[in-house]
Amino acid sequence: MPIYRQIIDQISYQVAAGVLKEGDKVPSVRELAAKLAVNQNTILKVYNELCRANVLRIERGDGTYVSSGKQTIAAAQRKKTVSNVLREAAVRAVHLDVSLEQAKELLETEYQAIKSARNKSE
Repeated sequence: MPIYRQIIDQISYQVAAGVLKEGDKVPSVRELAAKLAVNQNTILKVYNELCRANVLRIERGDGTYVSSGKQTIAAAQRKKTVSNVLREAAVRAVHLDVSLEQAKELLETEYQAIKSARNKSE
């Protein structure tokens, strides 16, 4: 997947998940490009596409902010995102000789711990 698409997906996910909230200022094109070690034109393309999708808004001379448009992630995209992460975890488990049962147990333990922590913070 092209790097610009990965960045778009990550920012969209952070907005939909509430990590980035309405009105939050995002890094400048120059700052994010340096942080991610990508060309500034790549970040400019990302920000422009996210503005067209109403995820971000650019305030000329002031910066780029998370838009007020409520963003959601479609069920298919959520499943794909989790599938990609779990595939990577499965590859590591196989390489480290962790059995499927052990991997399932680890996933369930982590899942329950995160759900519990999330419920306590709400």
